[in-house]
Amino acid sequence: MKAVGLTHYLPIDDPNSLMDLELDKPKPTGHDVLVATKAIAVNPVDYKVRAPKDTIEDSPKVLGYDASGVIEEVGSDVTLFKPGDEVFYAGDITRQGTNSEFHLVDERIVGAKPQSLNFAHAAALPLTSITAYEAFFDRLGIDVDGANKGETILIIGGAGGVGSIGIQLAKIAGLSVIATASRPESIQWVTDLGADHVINHREPLRPQIEHLGMKHVDYIAMFNDTDGHWTASTDLIRPQGHIVTIVENSEPLDQQNMKMKAASFSWEFMFARSMFQTPDMVEQHRLLNRIAGWIDEGRIRATANDVVTPINAANLRDAHAKLETGKAIGKIVIEGWK
Repeated sequence: MKAVGLTHYLPIDDPNSLMDLELDKPKPTGHDVLVATKAIAVNPVDYKVRAPKDTIEDSPKVLGYDASGVIEEVGSDVTLFKPGDEVFYAGDITRQGTNSEFHLVDERIVGAKPQSLNFAHAAALPLTSITAYEAFFDRLGIDVDGANKGETILIIGGAGGVGSIGIQLAKIAGLSVIATASRPESIQWVTDLGADHVINHREPLRPQIEHLGMKHVDYIAMFNDTDGHWTASTDLIRPQGHIVTIVENSEPLDQQNMKMKAASFSWEFMFARSMFQTPDMVEQHRLLNRIAGWIDEGRIRATANDVVTPINAANLRDAHAKLETGKAIGKIVIEGWK
């Protein structure tokens, strides 16, 4: 089967950083389904895993953590799907990735593809949807059915992949959304997605929040630069409020403001359930099905902003390079094998 992978971890402008490959087609066992991939999407985790380092892989490593496709074959323990089902999912960071013609994935982290979307637009959704959903409803404890209606959430990095779906999920929960964006095109993007207010994360945040008539916000979702926004976030969070981040830190995170406010802080990492085979792993199957339902009901719009054909190393290298600039809006999707 065709695939795109690596053996050496190199800068993205090196042609060997991602290479076209021919690999053996895998066989599903247990809870695995074998998916014929139709489209994939690229996320920051792809280039973070691929980042230059001295490691050399004995056999090619395949990246990719978003896909949509059709189930080709199922393992002996599979109960949720059958061959021919159309699915979307984000995969498991501890296994081979989705950048291959056929891909093995545990059924418990797979959802039924939204019927109203083609494969390309469906592929843009899984990783970011799972991340935003878990960040808001599992980590921040926001009630998905609206019990927190009217409360405020600051989404730092509103125009990125997670922010784009996060704005929409926050609106479904009835929150007042303040999203950050810094360029005219990204400001327009988050506004179109439903943000109630837009502020610039490249300028001091407190004066902009106070200009909106607020002193504090109830929740903060840091989807960009934890180190750079930590001090402002701990200043802006309300007493007993809650902050969540998805971005690793490199500097110590001062806890004094958090302590004085009795505020709380959570990490969100959507691969944790599959990585540790947690007892509630099937919750990702359920939440993807819920996302698909909201898509088909018109409550959420797709977030793909750049769709490229075909799936190959050159197009994947280009997508990685675009993401590494930090200026991508929405999601980059690549579809079709040739």
